[in-house]
Amino acid sequence: MSLRLSTVILPYQRWNEGGRSAWTRAEQLGFHSAYTYDHLSWRTFRDGPWFGAVPTLTAAAAVTDRLRLGTLVTSPNFRHPVTLAKELISLDDVSGGRVTLGIGAGGTGFDATALGQEPWTPRERADRLAEFVPLLDRLLTEDCVSYEGDYYSAHEARNIPGCVQRPRLPFAIAATGPRGLRLAAQYGQAWVTTGDPKLYEDGTPEQSDQAIRGQAEKLADACAARGRDVQELDKILLTGFTPDRGRPLESLDAFVDFAGRHRELGFTEIVVHWPIADSVFAADEKVFEQIAMEAPAQLR
Repeated sequence: MSLRLSTVILPYQRWNEGGRSAWTRAEQLGFHSAYTYDHLSWRTFRDGPWFGAVPTLTAAAAVTDRLRLGTLVTSPNFRHPVTLAKELISLDDVSGGRVTLGIGAGGTGFDATALGQEPWTPRERADRLAEFVPLLDRLLTEDCVSYEGDYYSAHEARNIPGCVQRPRLPFAIAATGPRGLRLAAQYGQAWVTTGDPKLYEDGTPEQSDQAIRGQAEKLADACAARGRDVQELDKILLTGFTPDRGRPLESLDAFVDFAGRHRELGFTEIVVHWPIADSVFAADEKVFEQIAMEAPAQLR
């Protein structure tokens, strides 16, 4: 089974000072997809430049032709399904049907309080996601939607002409808990994981592989409960958050070994961070480009 290689480009550069060139270079290097984070700010980048995901992806769509584009990931922390659906339909149209929506429950970072609210508990985040995803699914597939829920409402929300991709653009649902995995099984065209965060500091690659295998098995169980073949879903690993950290980008051989291990776990797509100097995502740009150009052939 061949393994797709994608990248995630953080929106920290002005478009004419490096932003545009990263997206066009990603297409030139042959990446399958290029994603960006959908945050208002993120960790150590909080006090520096940081741009919006949807405008960035729209600009990227205008300067690329083949590259798939998407978010890793959007969350309900500061999004509403009605307004998000309108933006996604517009983005899918501008890109000619090249958009994938990565979506998850969100976390407790800066996004969680930027609108003045108290951070939601894990259960509250799961509650909102469980309402957010089905409503967004309807908004992207129906011309007119009305809905009254516990957290979200829509009153005759119109989304004509809908997505270029039919019946809608694909959802890549980030989940490791039972409720999120059920959403992935029901609504997802792909499943996303970053591994087990509890292993990041002190775990081993072997422990990480075992934990991810367990996550994939739970996804298979969730799909079976819905009568769905788990093989219908792409499995996406966003790298940089397992105990391997940045080591897979140290050499072509290191990456092929890392990606091969995860292909054996059933993954169909590996996502690497575009190098950012003096950050947790620092990497040798020449090695990074060598991996982009040569690794996919070794992973077929």
